[in-house]
Amino acid sequence: MPSSSIPCIAIALLRLSCYTENMAPRHLLLMIIICLVWGFTFVAGKAGVSEIPPMLFTALRYILLSAILLPFLRIVEGHMPEVIFISLAMGSVHFALFYGGMSLADNVSAVAVATQLGVPFATIMSIVFLSEQVGWRRWTGIALAFGGVMIISFDPAIIDERIGLALVVGAAFIGSLGTIVMKRISDTGVYQMQAWIAMLSWPPLIAVSLIFESNHVAVLTQSSWQAWGGVIYTALGASLIGHAGMFYLLQRYDVSITSPLTLMAPIFGIMFGVLVWGDVLGARFWFGGAFTLLGVLIIGLRKREFAPAGATL
Repeated sequence: MPSSSIPCIAIALLRLSCYTENMAPRHLLLMIIICLVWGFTFVAGKAGVSEIPPMLFTALRYILLSAILLPFLRIVEGHMPEVIFISLAMGSVHFALFYGGMSLADNVSAVAVATQLGVPFATIMSIVFLSEQVGWRRWTGIALAFGGVMIISFDPAIIDERIGLALVVGAAFIGSLGTIVMKRISDTGVYQMQAWIAMLSWPPLIAVSLIFESNHVAVLTQSSWQAWGGVIYTALGASLIGHAGMFYLLQRYDVSITSPLTLMAPIFGIMFGVLVWGDVLGARFWFGGAFTLLGVLIIGLRKREFAPAGATL
C-alpha cells in the first residue's frame, strides 16, 4: 500500500466536508455512517462472491431482503409495469452484472470507483428520455467520469481485470435505466419499492443460477461465515440501513447538498479495499479515480431535482 494512500483519502474527505455547511451536525454524522456502510459493502460483497457464485449470492441476498420487507409488499396502483421493469433493471440484472464483475475483479477499489458511472449514465439517460437540459459543466463532469475509468482500466494492477470492470460498468448502465423509470413514481416509499425489487429479483436469479452455476448444496453447506456475512451485510447494511437513512435525509435536504457527500462512499470503499482486501493502487488508479470522482462531483453539484426514493445499491 503506498504511504500516500490514506493521506490522499483523508484530504478527499476533508474537501468534501466543505459542502456540509447547510447540514445539521447530527445529519452529517448520519451521512458519514451511511457512506461507511456503503463503502464496506464492496469488501463484504467481495468476500461473499469469493466463495458463493455471483448469481446465487445475489439471489440469497434478495431472499433475505424479501423475508424482511414482506410487510411492505403492496401494489403500486397504476405503476406495476414500471415497478417490474425497475425490479429487473435495478435488482436482478444490475446485481447479477455487479457481483459477476466483482467475482472476476480482485481490486475492490476499482469496482468502488466504476460504480460511480451510474451518475453520468443516469444524466445521459435523463437527456435522452426526459429531455433534461444539461450545460457544459455537467458535460465536462460526464467526460471526466468516463475518462477516469478509462485511465483506471490501463493501470497495470487492473489491466487483467477488464472483463470484471466492464461488467460493473454494465451494471451501472442498467441501474441508470431503472433510475430514470423510477422518476415517474413519486408516491412510493423506499421500503415498498425495495420489497418489490427483492421479491421480483430472486426467482429469475435462482433459475439462472441453477442453469449456469453448480454445486449449490456444497456451496450452501461449506461456505464460511465471511461469505454468509457478506450476504447478510449487503442485504441489511446497504439496502436497509443505508437507503433508509438516505431516504430520511432526502426528505430534508436537496440533492445539491447530499449528492456530493455520497462520494464519501467510494472513498471509504477505496480505503477498505486497501486496508482489508490489500488492494495495490498505482498512479494511474489515483489519477483515474480522481477524474471520475471529480466528474461525479460536478454532476452532483449541478443537479437540483430530488433523487428517487427507492434507489438501491
